[in-house]
Amino acid sequence: MMRIAVIGAAGRMGKNLIQATVDAEGVELGAAIVSPNSSLLGADAGEIAGVGKLGVSLVSSLADCVADFDVLIDFTTPALTVANAAFCAEHNKAIVIGTTGLDDEQKSALTTAAEKTQVVFAPNMSVGVNLTLKLLSLAAEILGDEYDVEVVEAHHRHKVDSPSGTALRMGEVVAEALGRDLKECAVYGREGQIGPRTQKEIGFETIRAGDVVGEHSVWFATEGERIEIVHKASSRMTFAKGAVRAAAWLKDQPAGLFDMQDVLNLK
Repeated sequence: MMRIAVIGAAGRMGKNLIQATVDAEGVELGAAIVSPNSSLLGADAGEIAGVGKLGVSLVSSLADCVADFDVLIDFTTPALTVANAAFCAEHNKAIVIGTTGLDDEQKSALTTAAEKTQVVFAPNMSVGVNLTLKLLSLAAEILGDEYDVEVVEAHHRHKVDSPSGTALRMGEVVAEALGRDLKECAVYGREGQIGPRTQKEIGFETIRAGDVVGEHSVWFATEGERIEIVHKASSRMTFAKGAVRAAAWLKDQPAGLFDMQDVLNLK
């Protein structure tokens, strides 16, 4: 039985992760961490998440519960995630990371942690999104350079990074299939007299509004037709279920850096 720790347990995503852990087979909630300043410290994590008493009290740090979990699920912030990954590597704990907005240096730190422990890092834990990534790669390979590629994404008003990590990953997958470097061909938004579109650019458009959980649409367009590959999430539970699935999958894996394509055997 894999014992899962959830950090940010009192937040919206944390509560979904606790519920997904309770609902899943082969795993159990071992620990739940909140901010050191939280008024909920000491409360039962299950009661806070609305799933009933679990006998797991909210604590303020990983050090407070290091003996109580095998794998940490982290959907926090880039700097905190990097620190948590280093802690897990030092204490032989696996980690599943759904945090977005990490820069290249922070991603490199995750690679370093993965030399000592099992790490799943993916910008989107949804099974549907990861199937979509596979479809995007196939579409790009077949359609080639004759089709213009545009990525449109929408999220709730509170999301702090833009474009979303999922949108960027979609762009990376398409660029890789087309033999391009996304850093060189990406165009983020358009305004003013910018001239006609270049053939090999990949465009990104971002919408932030209301309570949109997450919507992504990738256009492949040419003269006479347009193909759209779309994924819409209506609940954070889809991300939570995927993260818990990844945590359970890590039980039999060696140290290394994995993503959801590995978890779902899509590679």
